[in-house]
Amino acid sequence: MRIVIVDDNPVNLKLMESLVKRANTEYQPLTFQDSAEGLDWCLNNLIDLLIVDYMMPAPDGLEFIRRYRAQPDNADIPVLMITADHEKETRYAALEAGANDFLTKPIDNAEFRARLRNMISLRRSQKALADRAAWLAEKVSEATKVILDREHEMITRLSRAAEFRDPETGAHIQRMSNYSHLIAQQLRLPVEEQELILRAAPMHDVGKIAIPDNILLKPGKLDADEWEVMKTHAEKGWEILRGSRSSLLDTAAQIAHSHHEKYDGSGYPRGLAGDDIPLYGRIVAVADVFDALTTERPYKKAWKTEDAMDFLFTNAGTHFDPLCVAAFISRIKDALVIRAKFQDAEPHMSHLVD
Repeated sequence: MRIVIVDDNPVNLKLMESLVKRANTEYQPLTFQDSAEGLDWCLNNLIDLLIVDYMMPAPDGLEFIRRYRAQPDNADIPVLMITADHEKETRYAALEAGANDFLTKPIDNAEFRARLRNMISLRRSQKALADRAAWLAEKVSEATKVILDREHEMITRLSRAAEFRDPETGAHIQRMSNYSHLIAQQLRLPVEEQELILRAAPMHDVGKIAIPDNILLKPGKLDADEWEVMKTHAEKGWEILRGSRSSLLDTAAQIAHSHHEKYDGSGYPRGLAGDDIPLYGRIVAVADVFDALTTERPYKKAWKTEDAMDFLFTNAGTHFDPLCVAAFISRIKDALVIRAKFQDAEPHMSHLVD
């Protein structure tokens, strides 16, 4: 237990240091005769008890305590004031400044030991409470991680179930979700939201589970009626995922419902425009289309990265949110690393969703 003693009288300082050492071998007294030096040290180090004299050259005891308490980390450290002043006003001022208890000069050895013991007991209780709070916080964090991991597993398995019906590959899902994460990072969303979009984005096309095979697996171009059926996957995905108390599933529902909306209002299923489109949907729209353009499919070759970037730029403000496009393009080197990491095992059939 680190105990700081500040007193301009060297005799009192030596006496209190000796009493502290004799009280308990675990106590580590540090003494300062110069109050300014003592204050500077206390403001830059963690202590367990401050014993400070009232009558000292500037800063005096009251000012010392005020400035010490002004630092948030010192709000709960026990403070014992030594004073020869018996006036109530002085004690009231000391209490207002943040003192916890008093000792009156001349110092009585038995009283000093009792006050010291009480203050150290208070500090030990504070530390035990803080340790308990930290332990509980760790346990809550561990339990929360287990829940989030289970949710993520469920999302992954449901995404894989959609893959069995959708000719898109698992690599596509990994690439576009990581692209979405890049955009969220560049937009400086909170870290929790960055992680949320990374975990939720794989569910963007889960509604394709509800699309008939003759449309979903059709190797050629869809006719007008078939295209209208295909477009319902956004609404179907939202219906599958909505209504959950899980923030992960709720975010996935939002993405599924909105990632085919266009910035100018010409998208589907609701024809939302601009900031009325949920931000996560606007982010995933950029990531999803970029990956579709730069991936080879049986009915098309992969676009060059530069051509895909030009497409995003050209359609910023109409199809895409310009801020999301700019965020993604600024991280294109990182995106290429992601693309190299998650490669398709073999070409798959897929309809490029407009």
